[in-house]
Amino acid sequence: MKQAVLLAPGKIIIREVERPKLLPDQVLIKIRRIGICGSDIHVYHGTHPYTGYPIVQGHEVSGVVAEIGENVTGFNLEEQVVFLPQITCGICFSCRNHKEHICDNLKVMGFQSNGAAQEYFPVDANKVLKTPPGVSQDHAAMIEPLAVAVHALSRCGDVNGKGVLVLGAGTIGNLVAQTARAVGARKVLITDISDYKLSKARICGISSAVNPLQVNLGEVIVEELGPEKADVILECVGVQDTISQAIEYARKGSFIVVVGVFGQKAAIDLGLIQDREITITGTLMYQKRDYEQAISLINGGLIDLETMITHRFPFINYPEAYQAIEALNGEFLKVMIEMPL
Repeated sequence: MKQAVLLAPGKIIIREVERPKLLPDQVLIKIRRIGICGSDIHVYHGTHPYTGYPIVQGHEVSGVVAEIGENVTGFNLEEQVVFLPQITCGICFSCRNHKEHICDNLKVMGFQSNGAAQEYFPVDANKVLKTPPGVSQDHAAMIEPLAVAVHALSRCGDVNGKGVLVLGAGTIGNLVAQTARAVGARKVLITDISDYKLSKARICGISSAVNPLQVNLGEVIVEELGPEKADVILECVGVQDTISQAIEYARKGSFIVVVGVFGQKAAIDLGLIQDREITITGTLMYQKRDYEQAISLINGGLIDLETMITHRFPFINYPEAYQAIEALNGEFLKVMIEMPL
């Protein structure tokens, strides 16, 4: 079978390898779609701190069941599925307390272990979820990033009826904003310095979308969310400017959820956090229930995913996908890799 391997930063080759052998508790998935995310791009450039080489990428994935292990029940051949790309130890404090996603020994497929950028990929059956028949392969591959958004919002409790500010309109920020709206937020305001990404957010139904370089953000927050400002602020970029904005514009007693991955340490105003009783919490990946809610949101037609898939490449052109990402200069959201049938 064909496999795409990143030998070193900037160097992807397509090679022939043996089809994986299936263990008794596994499902063999014929891969159909692979999404490229921001973390994948960091790995491609050699700037991801927790990934070595060579590495097979691929964690935003959809496919169909090609083979079923002898101990596995509940699956049928050709059923469309997705999977949680987390390898956990099962014995640390987090694993013992139903928080496997923050396992002390967590490995993520495509980063600390090989991912699914190949024609067939074996996965433990307990990590595999079926997707409804009406969900396309493209949309199924976006269940993983949508689950990131679902989990991020769960970190601040129920947002039904609340005002939500999302800083960053990339793929995750867009999905966070759409999810907040879908679960009943009173109003959602999203910001970005990319007018392209803001335009995509508006097409996806987030009408309040502003560029903080062009407006007074503090005034816009009051105009859009009211004098009570944001109940919840989600930082979805991972840079100094946006975490500073989150703290500066937070209402007393509000929540800030750090969703973005920070490549550099940020300086934050602890005095304001203390004085305003602001709660800051982090979010990492997702749990199985977040996948299940993401599937439910997609199946209910509550999330616009099609607008977010901006570019597609055949698997054989995997290297060209990254070259295109470079040339697009940020004017893209989700780049999708299509596997051969």
